[in-house]
Amino acid sequence: MNIIFQINGGIGKCIMATAVCEAIKKQYPNDTLIVVSGYPDVFLNNPNVDRTYAFNGFFYFYEDYIENKEFKVFAHDPYLETSHLLQNEHLIFTWCKMFDVIYNGEQPKIFLSDREKKFFGNKYVFEKPILLLQTNGGASTDMKYSWARDIPVVVASSVVEEFKDSYTILHIRRDDQFLLENTIPVTDSFRSLAVLISLSRKRLFLDSFAQHTAAALGMSSTVCWITNKPEVFGYDLHDNIKSNPFTIKPELKSSYLQKFNIGGDLLEFPYNSEKEIFNVDEIINSIKKQK
Repeated sequence: MNIIFQINGGIGKCIMATAVCEAIKKQYPNDTLIVVSGYPDVFLNNPNVDRTYAFNGFFYFYEDYIENKEFKVFAHDPYLETSHLLQNEHLIFTWCKMFDVIYNGEQPKIFLSDREKKFFGNKYVFEKPILLLQTNGGASTDMKYSWARDIPVVVASSVVEEFKDSYTILHIRRDDQFLLENTIPVTDSFRSLAVLISLSRKRLFLDSFAQHTAAALGMSSTVCWITNKPEVFGYDLHDNIKSNPFTIKPELKSSYLQKFNIGGDLLEFPYNSEKEIFNVDEIINSIKKQK
């Protein structure tokens, strides 16, 4: 039987989906698992995935996998499940439960080849060990900063100031995102960035693809959380730093199924300033404790 697993969403969601792929393959070991997503590179070399397709690459897909074939489609979005909206269980568990797939604690996994490690690793050779940052996430928008998700510039700048003499600080960022002084900006392919994460000595991330990738590679990191919850999107491997309690009442007139817009609606901001969101010393101490 052909099992078509469709993932709608960003690269972090695709990385989480690798855990679902493993659970599916355990339950259906003799079937062919075909993954369709916006980020097929995430699933390369994965022994649980038989084929991986991009949304714009359906060449003869129907004839190969659907027409006159026995097939099953897993395409529902877990973000719209009641159990996810209640925010009381991990998304991977919700995803498996939604498809009647038994979940046994599977975690995301990224499989890098030796050739990838050698080729991409040659790009990231420095005299000092690497401190890797990802401070901003999400899709490109007119707003370069989302208070609901991103690490405030004042926090990130304090971290850079603390570690700049001992580490080469690389900053994963798009060209439309904030540039931090005393850092080296990095914009690269997913596979290359996965190798970079594996080579880094210390890591500070937000809830975005880098923290999922680090977990998939077994790399403990410091991860900052504001409106999303590590119990839903995170991993026990990381040191998960939650934001401070709100200092003002947020305006939620536009909220629908979730309390906050992850894009950072200006009216929903529940603090007097970005300085109140995190305890900077807690984040710096967490990074120092990483081994």
